Amino acid sequence: MIRGGDIVKGTCLLQKGQPYLVVEREFHNPGKGTAIARIKMKSIRDGSVLSLTIPTQQEVEDADVSVVTCQYQYADQDNYHFMDSESYEQYEVPITEMEDKKYYLQDGSSYELTIWEGSVIDIKIPYKVVFTVAESENYVKGDTVSGATKPVTTETGLTVRVPLFIKQGEKILVNTETNEYVERVNS
Repeated sequence: MIRGGDIVKGTCLLQKGQPYLVVEREFHNPGKGTAIARIKMKSIRDGSVLSLTIPTQQEVEDADVSVVTCQYQYADQDNYHFMDSESYEQYEVPITEMEDKKYYLQDGSSYELTIWEGSVIDIKIPYKVVFTVAESENYVKGDTVSGATKPVTTETGLTVRVPLFIKQGEKILVNTETNEYVERVNS
């Protein structure tokens, strides 16, 4: 249990039987009456948002989650496979529960896994990731006006719109929250 006044951004709370991550916290002291904490939480499981107002002296249940850094190994038909680099413990994550992550997982890369009650409930994808362009159409310079883009496919199957000068085999930096091209990466 944790008091409302002790809740900070990044705290995991248990609401409706599910773990939520506190993404915003605002302390408010009205001058008369009890001080309160206004918090905004995001479900670790499904991404839904929940807002609560909690008196600072009231206790709420905190979720006992752990975060483990693991290396992505491979995916089979049913699961993503990860290995803890320190303990060599293996983790299997059902693809059906986190299908939206498949385009961001690269063999050999490290990811943070959030574990609750013995099972992986989230794979934290970095904000920006470097991808190699696997498929790209060729465009001739001068075909279109400035600022034109074309679709390319990365080695993981992600489709991103990039400037016309990007060619197959080049590395690009992509914002994983918006799937937008950021810049070309020189190897």
